[in-house]
Amino acid sequence: MSDRRSLSFVSLVGIPEVAPGADLAEMHLAAAEQTGLELTGGVLVICQKIVSKAEGRLVNLPEVEPTAEALRIAEEHEKDPRHIEVILRETRRIVRRSHGILICETHHGFVCANAGVDLSNTPADEMAILLPIDPDASAQKLRNELIERGAGPLAIVITDTFGRPWREGLVDIAIGSAGIAPIEDLRGQGDRRGRELVVTTPATVDALAAGAGLLMGKAAGTPSVWVTGIPLIGDGSVAEDLVRDPSTDLFR
Repeated sequence: MSDRRSLSFVSLVGIPEVAPGADLAEMHLAAAEQTGLELTGGVLVICQKIVSKAEGRLVNLPEVEPTAEALRIAEEHEKDPRHIEVILRETRRIVRRSHGILICETHHGFVCANAGVDLSNTPADEMAILLPIDPDASAQKLRNELIERGAGPLAIVITDTFGRPWREGLVDIAIGSAGIAPIEDLRGQGDRRGRELVVTTPATVDALAAGAGLLMGKAAGTPSVWVTGIPLIGDGSVAEDLVRDPSTDLFR
């Protein structure tokens, strides 16, 4: 990928509100036509929320019965116990909780606030949106459906907005991908002085997610971005390639 000279990021327009069971492939093909794009030779970067909505990953809070643990944590942090209960259901372990914030490790292995449970941009009041059960599988499914309908070659990257340790601000990262290697492994190659690179492994799909996030916005109504200019090399899984193994995690 080192020979690339420019990248193009274009928002897809015209994607309607997504409901459970929605045909995301058809929606994106129609949006690409409306935008004047062909979904060929690039990467379709889409926000997690529309994937979760299509897959029915929605919870009505009035239907949630908080456990004793959820009630205790909610009282300590002045939170809605129903929201806390949903977070706990999506959590493998609580990494840290303080100042009304829960940092959780999800069942996928992601470490993020509230286990990715979101109350914003939901289809109804008092509703929570959960992360997809398997974002890599969701990406692969959408890629297959698009290719079956004449798109491609292409890759898919599914994103979500995460905070970062030691830095203020939020950034979009990849939580699922298909059709592109999540990491570009440059180890063994030489730098400009000929010295061997030993740890250089850029997170390609995270970089694409961050760039696309600049065009999405929380209220822009543009959940998908088409990126061209990056070779579609390799394949892989965000869960397998980007989630650090606990044995090499120095901060556990």
